[in-house]
Amino acid sequence: MAPAQGMAPAREMAPALPAPQGLLLDAMGTLIGLRQSVGHTYAALAADHGLTVSAAAIDAVFPRIHRQAPPLAFPGLAGTALEAAERQWWAERIAAALAGAGLAEPPPPALADALFDRFAQADLWQVYGDVAAALERWHRRGLRLAVVSNFDGRLIGLLRDLGLADWISVVVVSSAAGAAKPDPTPFALALAQLGLSPAQVWHVGDSPEDELGAQAAGVACVRIRRP
Repeated sequence: MAPAQGMAPAREMAPALPAPQGLLLDAMGTLIGLRQSVGHTYAALAADHGLTVSAAAIDAVFPRIHRQAPPLAFPGLAGTALEAAERQWWAERIAAALAGAGLAEPPPPALADALFDRFAQADLWQVYGDVAAALERWHRRGLRLAVVSNFDGRLIGLLRDLGLADWISVVVVSSAAGAAKPDPTPFALALAQLGLSPAQVWHVGDSPEDELGAQAAGVACVRIRRP
């Protein structure tokens, strides 16, 4: 992959920036992505619960529903209370997506729980082809690596099961941080755990929220664009 397209070595991506001592990495769309569409998985599990809904119809409405949702962030919660809040947040998105795709009645709670658990399974996800080599290279250079993601607690297990955890020192997810990008709070938490200042790191991500959040935290941002 060419430097302008993705996970190139730090110096090659932005030679005008001072060399960092650490990298804050986005997850979804940067390190990992789904093997199949959200609609495909929703429709398959809905069928298991006796519901018929079009995968294409779900895919048509899901981006808007996700974009308009409140932040996946729950200040002051931890443990089972945090997981319950994460599940409820996703249950509301799932119900909205199924309704938007034409399902006439609310889905059973068991379907939302099944979907939440399914998306925690590594076989549903892929690591982008350039990621492992880049992480290993950065790790060898002595860079401290953290993941900062608008995700929930499932991400920690996914990074482990996808073989990425050995290179990652810190994982900050918005649900536990109590704030989501573009809020600078998740960046500040990652920096504190790494023991680095904003001037010593870059953020690598793929979205406007990554750029805006990094800017608010005083961190240089390298934005990648995957096909």
